[in-house]
Amino acid sequence: MTMLKAELLEIIRNGEGSGIEFKRDDVRAESLAKEIVALVNFKGGRIILGVDDDGQIAGITKPNLEEWVMNICTNYVHPRIIPYYEEIVVDNHKVAVITIDMGISKPYVVRHNHREDIYVRIGSTSRLASREEQARLFQSGGILHVETLPVPRTSFGSLDQRRLEDYFGRVRGIRELPRWDEEWVELLFNMEYMVETEYAEEVCTIVGLILFGREPKRHLLQAGLEWVVFPGLDKDYDTRDRATLDGPLVGLWNKRGELIEGGLLDSLMSKVRQHCSREVLSEDHLTRKLEWDFAPEAVREGVINAFVHRDWTRPTDIEVCLYDDRLEIISAGPLPNNVTVERMKLGLRVPRNPILVQTLRDYGYVEHMGMGVRNKIIKGMIEHNGKEPLFIADEDRLTVKLWR
Repeated sequence: MTMLKAELLEIIRNGEGSGIEFKRDDVRAESLAKEIVALVNFKGGRIILGVDDDGQIAGITKPNLEEWVMNICTNYVHPRIIPYYEEIVVDNHKVAVITIDMGISKPYVVRHNHREDIYVRIGSTSRLASREEQARLFQSGGILHVETLPVPRTSFGSLDQRRLEDYFGRVRGIRELPRWDEEWVELLFNMEYMVETEYAEEVCTIVGLILFGREPKRHLLQAGLEWVVFPGLDKDYDTRDRATLDGPLVGLWNKRGELIEGGLLDSLMSKVRQHCSREVLSEDHLTRKLEWDFAPEAVREGVINAFVHRDWTRPTDIEVCLYDDRLEIISAGPLPNNVTVERMKLGLRVPRNPILVQTLRDYGYVEHMGMGVRNKIIKGMIEHNGKEPLFIADEDRLTVKLWR
């Protein structure tokens, strides 16, 4: 782990960035704690003491600097961390390098003046986290599941009782369903589809509204799905079809298990069928069959994954965009925790919204072993047309590209 002098000089030449911070060693303790917290809440990084913001090497002069740094990590940073500390001589000056790993107990805070402040790293700047950024940190640390947050101005009446009866009766097998609204609310509290606010209001949670809400987007901006058909290979102001789809995520079945009213997924698949399929004669020329541009199970699985793994703190719809050569499914937020595209393709499961996942699994929408990406999206498209889908993940979104 020891840094070489040449490596340090290269870092200094490249300047500050999202994972690199320069500081003189006369920095105030709370200011250094702020930089440490911002990096540990990010992906880790290095703070180099004894270097000016412009990269000039001033060197360190503070006595017992390592002890001072460790005391800051003990007294100011919570939960406590122990960074790796080393000193390197560069151009007759001694420079201290503090290496900080990404934290596993987010959010980390600076405790100072009877306050706890959460800092995040944005580019080369450390700043106070916004409310949404704090929620994401709590979520990544496993302390908070955003799907269980209350949705203001909702009530039991915001939910489709027919779908609730179908889920708890037909799917969950509960024989004696609630008869009164108060009994339903108690059941929904226990399942975390509803919650009581600090003002004693009974409101829907995000997951309850997404699954069973009559008009979810009316109360929650990001609850819908944006469908757009572009005429070429790129986004364009001119579109062939555009619609904002709203409604409960799940469909409604009768007691015989027959779909009698589609949900949001069914509305989307209807759009896909309209633009991406056609009737053709079968090989015997006696009957007609439906020919798809994409494997329908791959499209359906891609959209389901977009809902169950998305970051609900981000106020943007899931997007499904059709181009002449591809279909793109765009979900808000990065992949959760330590999930990468390769790990996701192999079946690694780190559910960001476990209640949503479990409910859709009860319906049969979600595979039990978390192999939907591999078995339905990748394998489905390769078997359909020999073209492997492309997955692109960054800090803002996950994009799945299916090729015609």
